[in-house]
Amino acid sequence: MHNNGLYPAHKPFDEGFLDVGDGHRLYYQQSGNRDGLPVVYLHGGPGAGGSPAQRRYFDPERYRVVLFDQRGCGRSTPFASTAHNTTQNLVADIEALRMHLDVDQWLVAGGSWGVTLALAYGVNHADRCLGFLLRGVFLGTDAEIEWFMNGMGKVFPEAQADFRAHVGGLSGDALFSTYLEHLLDPDPTRHLPAARAWARYETRCATLYPSESSFEGTPSKAADAYALSLARLEAHYFQHHCFLQPDELLARLSAVKHLPAIIVQGRYDMVCPFHTAYRLHQAWPGSSLNVVADAGHSGMEPGIARALAHGADALVDELEGSRP
Repeated sequence: MHNNGLYPAHKPFDEGFLDVGDGHRLYYQQSGNRDGLPVVYLHGGPGAGGSPAQRRYFDPERYRVVLFDQRGCGRSTPFASTAHNTTQNLVADIEALRMHLDVDQWLVAGGSWGVTLALAYGVNHADRCLGFLLRGVFLGTDAEIEWFMNGMGKVFPEAQADFRAHVGGLSGDALFSTYLEHLLDPDPTRHLPAARAWARYETRCATLYPSESSFEGTPSKAADAYALSLARLEAHYFQHHCFLQPDELLARLSAVKHLPAIIVQGRYDMVCPFHTAYRLHQAWPGSSLNVVADAGHSGMEPGIARALAHGADALVDELEGSRP
């Protein structure tokens, strides 16, 4: 394992596309050990897409690692599409992918929005889950969305001032509704600048120490594509309360409480503050909460990466013995 906590880079042994209906095709890949413990990693956003680094949380000798790009992002098609794109669609996609790959049960891992999705999948398909590895907890509640849009400005006022400046200094409900209008507009001259501003705001608030944003300076095609799927899909999901009932995931948590869970949370996470991870831990008596003292929200901060890799090691030690 490298000193940043990640296992060495390794290439997929399998990749492809899965048609999940409604015109959507999901890109997926598998890496590590074909006969290892299956784990599916759910990326954040919604709309961020998967990253090769995410498979490096898992020991490639012991894990069969499944990554995929959720509807509307990464290499999945159609790109940046909000049509037939709901939490329920994504949960069904995970189950379709499990069946397509002939996996009986798997560990479910994810970060940020990936936690929301992991729990939404878990409470609906608990019999297919071996356990959970969760980072930067987001439960899809209105209070968390309000914090993202407005509350983060209490800690990052300069970042939020720039965010608001893109839409003429608006705040509150008008800030969100105007961004939503811009982001859903098919005209790139409207949606791309708004997407860059949204993604820049999130990136500037995501790490304990300032990090250079790919949205500064001359935009690249890759950065623009990432910004568009991230911003458009986040706004779409926020508009619809993440397609969840109020506090639905905690209300239904009894479905998975018997399963092992490791929660990794940066103490100074400003995108998804610590309070939410603590709520989840308190509601899940058997869960383990690893608070990383020198980290914010990003899954690639060294302390977070190390904690996730150690968590994955602990879970494979626990679960390998219970496999049939």
